Amino acid sequence: MGTSRTNGSLYTNIQNTVASVEFGHPASNSFVSELLQRLTNTLDELSQNEDVSLIVLRSEGDGPFCAGASFKELLAVSTEEEGKQFFSGFAHVLNAMRRCSQPIIGRVQGKAVGGGVGLIAACDYVFAAEDAAVRLSELTIGIAPLVIAPAVERKIGVSGLAELSLAPTEWKNAYWAKDKGLFSKVFSTIEEMDKEIDHFTSQLGRYNPHALRELKKVLWKGTDNWAQLLTERASITGSLALSPHTKNALKSFKK
Repeated sequence: MGTSRTNGSLYTNIQNTVASVEFGHPASNSFVSELLQRLTNTLDELSQNEDVSLIVLRSEGDGPFCAGASFKELLAVSTEEEGKQFFSGFAHVLNAMRRCSQPIIGRVQGKAVGGGVGLIAACDYVFAAEDAAVRLSELTIGIAPLVIAPAVERKIGVSGLAELSLAPTEWKNAYWAKDKGLFSKVFSTIEEMDKEIDHFTSQLGRYNPHALRELKKVLWKGTDNWAQLLTERASITGSLALSPHTKNALKSFKK
């Protein structure tokens, strides 16, 4: 069972050199702003921990991996500044993942939408179950996946980003995501996936931590501009969220 806390839950467990970070929310593991900030802070803290060689990012339960940002909070956005702050939540998390000293291993057990796809794309290596379909649904509510686009494009290219974002009602299955480079490995069951993650992280955690940190820098070479870029994208998306088209779309979804 997942958490029942309206502000979500976030737990960190460190065993040997591996830190497991688990987030959860009763609304399909979506993110309220407070939870996004907590995840950002946790990743920044772990980045400074010399005893941690790698991080596993996971969500609660065996259902959806992540439904993106809180729909309830999006409905409450009424000014451009509020919109910028709302969409900056995922910008901060993606930048925390980018600058994190350790490689981040993603564990994806189920469907991911919007910002959830961005989280997956910002992981350095991703294990997924067959049920881990992905979708970028932003256009259906009048906005676009601008904040997460750099992370998604970095993994699957411009053509893959276009295929996802311009077909906002279509689910792409786990094998599509693997072929595109979003997932590293796909397993028929969650149990098989978890067994392989345990083996993989146990082995990786024994390697030279300094080598892992240097490799992380290489993997993210050329992304230093994201600190400014993602904030700018958050501002643009916040403006889109206030457009009449988006407001009407959100009302229909609310019904």
